[in-house]
Amino acid sequence: MASSRNNDYTPAAAMPDYLIRHTTLRQLQVFEAIVRLGSFTRAAEELFLTQPTVSMQIKKLTDSLGLPLFEHVGRNVEPTEAGLALYKSSREVFETLANLEMTVADIKGLRVGRLRMGVITTAKYLAPEILGEFSRLYPGIELALKVTNRERIIERMHSNEDDLYIMGQAPEDELDVEAYPFAPNPLVVMAPRDHPLVGKKNISLSELVEHPFIMREPGSGIRDATLRLFAAAGLQPRVRMELGSNEAIKHAIVGGLGLAVLSLHTLALEGPDGPVAILDVENFPIHRQWYIVFPKGKELSLVARTFLDFVIASEARIREDIVATWPLLMQQPQTRTRKKAAPRKRKTAK
Repeated sequence: MASSRNNDYTPAAAMPDYLIRHTTLRQLQVFEAIVRLGSFTRAAEELFLTQPTVSMQIKKLTDSLGLPLFEHVGRNVEPTEAGLALYKSSREVFETLANLEMTVADIKGLRVGRLRMGVITTAKYLAPEILGEFSRLYPGIELALKVTNRERIIERMHSNEDDLYIMGQAPEDELDVEAYPFAPNPLVVMAPRDHPLVGKKNISLSELVEHPFIMREPGSGIRDATLRLFAAAGLQPRVRMELGSNEAIKHAIVGGLGLAVLSLHTLALEGPDGPVAILDVENFPIHRQWYIVFPKGKELSLVARTFLDFVIASEARIREDIVATWPLLMQQPQTRTRKKAAPRKRKTAK
């Protein structure tokens, strides 16, 4: 008998027969997304469903349990006590299924499988290229890429929603993670092509702050690095406006609204001869790294482990591509007043 061979065997009479017959995994998925995102609309967008479909799934789930799952608090929806209990159980179900998916993928090898990536917005210029090369090596792997801001990436990491993450700065204060540097991420000062500082050599920071700046929103890693550099020189840039996307900032630069510090990767499509010019400024570029990150202790699938190794091994090629496109910029020292730091091979952040 199975019960004599396996102490974990659950007899059929103990199975949750009612829930099995009256609820579906899709209903639980919709419910989990609403609680996690705090919105029916955002859940519908993430799952590519219409809002009426989301509402219908929740109504069926509510009817099956016989208890309200949400309550309205002002303009927001919050889970009830029953909703919180269901959310906890749903997360456990999905975690178990995710582990099963990893096991099946490992058994099958890399012929099939799925890789879920979360990347910050600036990395959207780099990540698709790397994923494309990986896909050519392993065409059977299904790829999912979520591009969002740093705050949302950290939320997704807390919820274990993806396999791996690409960030410009490891979330040392928010989460215990493993972080591997794999590509250079130089930050440069950008200006419209017809700006009077274009072509001038070794522009001082004090001269730079006489011009208005366009900044990313508070909490941005690029913004923090820029302000730290100016603060170290006892200066503060004059911020004319804050924008939440790199594309919007580039358009504002071209429109003559100000200077900005952005990742060199944001000019991947325009190249060195586009409408945005790079200024020759002391202490620039700020040499940062791209990191591939995951929560410490997380069990990576075979697919995720293979991609991690692939990305780390790609560092030299990515650096060569950048140097080939921007030879003069990448030959500059990190600063004209400090020695360049030794490359970091691996970082464990806490």
